[in-house]
Amino acid sequence: MLHVQNYQRSLERSRMSLTRKDRPSTFRLCDREWDLLDEVFAPVYSPSTGVGLDLLGLAGSAPVATARSFLDVGTGTGVIAIQAALAGAERVVALDINAKAVHNADLNARRHGVADRVRSVRSDMFDGLAPGERFDTVFWSSNYVLAPESYEYRSVHECAYVDAGYRAHRRFLSEVPERLTEHGSALLHFSSRGDLAALHRIAAECGRELHTVATVDVLEGVYGSDRVEHMLLEVVPAAPAVR
Repeated sequence: MLHVQNYQRSLERSRMSLTRKDRPSTFRLCDREWDLLDEVFAPVYSPSTGVGLDLLGLAGSAPVATARSFLDVGTGTGVIAIQAALAGAERVVALDINAKAVHNADLNARRHGVADRVRSVRSDMFDGLAPGERFDTVFWSSNYVLAPESYEYRSVHECAYVDAGYRAHRRFLSEVPERLTEHGSALLHFSSRGDLAALHRIAAECGRELHTVATVDVLEGVYGSDRVEHMLLEVVPAAPAVR
């Protein structure tokens, strides 16, 4: 298990994704064609986007109905945000810290006819949102591999692969309740490539609990030899302490 959690291995995956000579400019997912720009997280080299779609019920050409408003954190190419709009969400916001990803999501929203419902915003976590802007569903397919607190990112692309000191996860757990409607849900896509025990500790420190909604095992790695558990976690307020 330790080798799949190795942050240096994930950083190498980031580098290879950017420099492969066969990196495409478009790809197929959910029976649709999508634009892929340089320097943007590529779903063709990682199963996480497809797994996230499955966990949310948004995979395929006819995704199931979703919430009226949907926030996709770390949107990348915008696939999940756009599938949410195609499933009936009336207001979708797609956030990413990478300006190229924001442009990529815009291109794909126009490609699939939902530009009137999908707004792409450059944002470090929730910073780019208007004060008080709230959603029925907030979803983040996180950069679940833990890097050392002292690690300094060499490119914004690396932010999609590792989280130094789980700073981004702490921000998400701390701030996401302020972005939910009254009965909204905060959903986090995590995996056994990350440190689940550390995530639970951080959640407790933020006054949150993590409830498992769904899990799926995926064979990853160059030869499909790494069995990785992906999970959809709901972030909820911690139960009051029993006295």
